[in-house]
Order: sequence, then C-alpha cells, then structure tokens
Amino acid sequence: MSASVPAGSVTAADAAACSSRSYEVQLLAGRVEACAEQVDAVQARLRQLQLMDWQSPAGLAYRSSLGTQAGSLSRARERALAASLAVRRHSVQVARSALPAAAGDY
Repeated sequence: MSASVPAGSVTAADAAACSSRSYEVQLLAGRVEACAEQVDAVQARLRQLQLMDWQSPAGLAYRSSLGTQAGSLSRARERALAASLAVRRHSVQVARSALPAAAGDY
C-alpha cells in the first residue's frame, strides 16, 4: 500500500527535484550565453580581416562580404543573449513551480 501525499503538499524530494531542474535550466542558459561569447570572438576576427589592406576588386568584394556577415553575426548574438535571458527567467519559474502548492501547507 502506498502512502498518499495530500494535495497541495510538497515533499523534500519534490523540492530537490525542482531545484535540480532549475539548475539544469541555468546551465543551459550558460551554454547559450557561451555561444554568444563565441560569436563575439568571431566578430573580432572578422573586424581584423576587414581592416586589412584590400586593394584588388576581389579583395574589396570580400571585405564587403565580411561586413554583411558581421551584421548577421551581430543579430545572431543579440538573439542568443535574449534567449539566454529568457532561459534564465524560466529557471526561476522552474524553481518556484512547487512553491504555490507548498504555501497552503503553512
């Protein structure tokens, strides 16, 4: 016979599981943020290439292409940072998901 847990109550195991999930979501946010930092590094390398003395028509076209790619990377970085913030906010909600049920027990 299994012990029943009253509706609205949170066990220590429930709270620990919720905390663990929140931590995992925070780790995911960190990985997304790390991706944004990698984009920063790529953008820095692109800027260095753009500053080179390109004199041929092909070189000038390449420089122009680098500028276009840098713009795309900038938007991707902004989106990755926004995603990271959204995932961090979600981790807070995951951590709080058991609290409303526990509040009725006090």
